[in-house]
Formats: sequence, structure tokens, C-alpha cells
Amino acid sequence: MNDCRTGHYVGSKVVLKSRTAQKNFQNHPSRIIAKRMLKGLKITHNTLCVNVLNLHIRIKMPIFVYEVKHFVLNMGKDMIIKMLQSQLEAANAANIQLSMTISNLNATVSELRATMKGMEQTISDLETLLKNRDDSLSKAKSQMRGLSKMVENKSESQKTAQAESKTEEEQKAEGERKAAERKARGNNGAKRDMHFEMKTVEKDVYPDGVTDGQKSAFDKVRDVTRYIMIPPQFIKEVLHIHTIKSEGSLISAKAPLAPLQNSSFDGSFIAGIAQLRYLYSMPVERIVNYFSENGFNLDKQTAHGLLKKTAGMFENLYRAMQSAVKEDKYICADETYHKILVDADESSDKGTRKGYIWVIMARHLELTYFFYDNGSRSEEVILNELKSYSGTIQSDGLKAYKKVEAMSEGKVKRLACLQHCKRDFLDMKGNPDADRILELCNEICRKEHVHKIGEKGWTVEDNLKWRQKFAPPILKKLKKTLLKVQAQADKYPPTSQMHKAANYFLNEWSGIEAIPTAGDYSWDNNQIERINRYVSLSRKNSLFFGSHAGAERGCIFYSLACSCRLHHINFFEYLSDILNRMSEMPNGTPVEAFRNLLPDKWTKKEQSK
Repeated sequence: MNDCRTGHYVGSKVVLKSRTAQKNFQNHPSRIIAKRMLKGLKITHNTLCVNVLNLHIRIKMPIFVYEVKHFVLNMGKDMIIKMLQSQLEAANAANIQLSMTISNLNATVSELRATMKGMEQTISDLETLLKNRDDSLSKAKSQMRGLSKMVENKSESQKTAQAESKTEEEQKAEGERKAAERKARGNNGAKRDMHFEMKTVEKDVYPDGVTDGQKSAFDKVRDVTRYIMIPPQFIKEVLHIHTIKSEGSLISAKAPLAPLQNSSFDGSFIAGIAQLRYLYSMPVERIVNYFSENGFNLDKQTAHGLLKKTAGMFENLYRAMQSAVKEDKYICADETYHKILVDADESSDKGTRKGYIWVIMARHLELTYFFYDNGSRSEEVILNELKSYSGTIQSDGLKAYKKVEAMSEGKVKRLACLQHCKRDFLDMKGNPDADRILELCNEICRKEHVHKIGEKGWTVEDNLKWRQKFAPPILKKLKKTLLKVQAQADKYPPTSQMHKAANYFLNEWSGIEAIPTAGDYSWDNNQIERINRYVSLSRKNSLFFGSHAGAERGCIFYSLACSCRLHHINFFEYLSDILNRMSEMPNGTPVEAFRNLLPDKWTKKEQSK
């Protein structure tokens, strides 16, 4: 029963303060039945009043007018008088009868009004009883909650005593079981994320001055959670390398290999700098200040040097990424810019210039490959990179990507991006033609999201059949609308935004029509657009790369960091592991050997105990 505790009386009615109580009160079954009975009585009353009114009208109507006129013309005076007297007597009798009927009806109406008044009083009494019952239930519930908490606290104390008697293995197994149960339940209405995977420290807090004997007398426990943050810790590890004499020979222990030759920095230290710089877009100067505030003084040039040497160490890993991405038969491509610090003769803006960074993403492998060619946005950059590619490429309307398809001799199929096609129409909302185009584009998205591959047994083949069913009719309507806009030169001249937007859409039409030809093609290029945000954030926070070489190093780290994100891998753990692992790989290791170290195949190396 819902709570109706808060309420008061106004006149003869009960006023409930709580919205929930009001709602439950109005919807109570007894109140609904009473309302229905009152409604029926009112209808009956209205019907009777109408009948009475009709009778009054009938009495006053000029009946027999035609008959009187006829007899006046054809009969004598006496006969007319007799006839009129007879009719008068009949009318008086009818009037008496009607008066009796009206009297009876008035009595009935009075009875109905009395009944209605009684029903209203009954409803009022029921409302009062309902409120009193809800108040009683609320008090009972409150008492039950108090008793329940006391029982829970007592049981928790018992559980604690039982847990202390369990072995460490049993406690660990039980903890894992409970964690699995919590994960299976999901949120289930929880107020907050409890972070069960986090390291937990438990402490008992007693009142000041309480003795051990007093603690067991009454022990009511409530849990209070506090989340504590410990800033990054820097550990100076000093290894004492011993040399011993055995059987006349000297045997010396080997120091663990460092990722960088003649360097005292572990892979985890370098990984921390790279994570903050390329994943969280912090400038190196800000990273150095952050380290200093937490107890480690690091020179800015040293930090740059560590990133530079690490990028050189990753050259073969980077080439393995390049090859793996282009092996995928479905890729996305895009480009963005970053300011580059250059010499004055190369600059047009106070020592900086706009340098373009290209990115290709393998949709099936979920790997990213960023590359930089002296900041050029020339079509030759992407044409050279994809000259041997065979498969499907999705992109925006840049001519360079269309040329990749045109020069591939049929080996490349290009897909367009529906979001790029419709975005100009978003600026023209309110225009009927623009609204119609947006409506059709949104309908495609709604139909597409009815199912999701991998959920409830939905396969790529199922999705292809579904697309072939819903997509063609919508695309037909969409193209018809676009052609209509294009043909209305008087309404939308070639220089207008509407005409340009329609032309862009129609120029991309072959790439849009190609999307529903497979079950796993995306309707947009949004995923790679989100990947490029990491470069955009760096552009805002770091202002520029220090050189073309710095931009190239950034491409190496961005390739690894974004690939880790796509695979939900902790970039710090990944980088720490492969840095220390690669220090053990001999010089001349072929590029192919690095393929298993890429995020899609990487597994963390177990540390020796």
C-alpha cells in the first residue's frame, strides 16, 4: 500500500499533500464505484426533467386548431359550444393527469437528491477510513523497517564471526561469488556505483572512551563509505647486483633489462608520460609540473627525450599496425589537422602552420593507423597509402577518397556517410523540404536500430535481409525529394544553401545506396570521427607539435592508444607490458613478429613471482 501519511481536512473533504497519496486516493476502487453510481443517478435525474418539460410544452400547444375551424364553418353555434365544452373537459382531465405525473416526478427527484447526498456522505466516510488505514499501515511499515535493521545488524555480526573462522581461500571464494552475483544483478535500482573491484580497507569505529567490555553489550553497526585518492607514487628501486665465487669462477647476476639503453626509467614510467600526453591530451610541460607536485622532479627535455626514443623503439610495431589495418576488408578513413611549429620560411602564421594527420581504421579488427606526410593534405598522400588496398572504404565526400575508388580498377568500393549528407539540412529546420529530408534520414536510423548484430541471436545475414526490406522504399522517397529540390531553381537558386546541400547529397548517392548491400556496413563514419577527437583535444591543449618529427611520433602513439580504447584495454598497462617485453627482443626481429603485440591480439605477460 502506498503511503498516504501526509494529509489534512479542509471543510468536509480530505486534502492529501503527497502527490503519490493523491493519485492512489483518486484511483481507489470504492471511490471509482461511488462516482459511477452518482453519474448514473444524475443522468436519470436529467432525463426526468426533460420529460416534464416536454409535457408542459405539449399542454400549451395549439392543438385541434384545424378541427375547430372546420366545425365553425360547417356547424351551428350550439354544436360548436358543446364540442368546445367537451374538448375543455378532456383538456382539464389531461391537465389533472399531467399534474399528478409532475408531482410524482418531483417526488422521485427529491428521493434521488437524498440518495446522492447519502452517497456523498458515504464517499466522505470511505475517504476518512482510507486515510486512517494508510496512516496505520505506514506506522507498521516504519516499525518493521526498524526491526529489520536490528535483525540485519545482528546477522552481520554473526556473519563476521563466521567469516573469521573461515580459511583465507574460503573467504576469497565467497567474495568472488558475491561479486559475480552483484555483477549479474546489474544496478537493480542501486543509488550509486559501489566499485566492488576496488581495493577495500575496512575499519571499525567505536565511540570515544568505550571499553572492550562495553563493545559487546549493544553493537549496532552502520556502514559509511569514503573514497580515498592517493596521487601517483614514484618508487626508486635500487638493485644490488651480486657477484659470487663458485668453483673457482665468478658468477655475476644480471640486472633486468631496461626498455631504453643506458636509461634508469622503467617501462611503467614511460607509459605514464605517454598516457597523459596522447590519451588525456596534456602538454609535456603540464605533465612535468604534475610529476613535480607528486614528488618527482623531471626535466622537460628528459620527458621529450623519453617519448622520442620510445617512438623509435616502436617503429616495427607501428609498421605491423600499418599492415594489419590494410588487411581488413572494411576500413574507414578521415583526416584532421594540428598546428606544427616550423621555420619562418615555412610558416604563414607566426612560426606555425597547419599540418594534416590522416587516419585509417579497420572496422573488423578495430585497429587505428595514424600517419603524417609533412603535413600535406594532397590527394597523393592517401592515394599512395591505399594504392594496393582491396576492399571497402568509408569516408566523407573529399575528392581524394573518391579517387581511391576510381583508380583501384574495381578493387575498392567506397561508402558515403549519411551524417555528413544530412548535417547541412539541420541548419535549415523549419523549411518543409529540409524537414522532409531529415525525417527520411531519421527513419533509416530508427529502422536500423530496431535490431543489433550480436544481440538476441541477430546475425549479419539477418541484418542484410532486414536492410534489403526497409531501406529501398525510404531511399526512393529520399532521392525523389532531393531531385525535387534540385529542380526548383526559382525557389532554390544554385547559390542557396538548400541547393548546395541537395547537390552534395546526390553526389554521394552511389555511396549511400551501397551501404545496405551488406549487413555490417555502417550508415555513417561517426566512429572514426570520434577517434579524431583525441587529436582535436591535443590541438586545443598543446597548441602545436614542436616539429614535423613530433607530429610523426604523435601518430605512433595515437595509433596504439586509440586501438587500445577500441578494445577496452588500459593503455598504461598495455604500454608498460610491451615496453618491458620488447626490451628482451633481439635486434633484427622481423616486423611480422610484432603482430601479436598489437591490441587486438595482445595478452598481458604474467609476471614471474
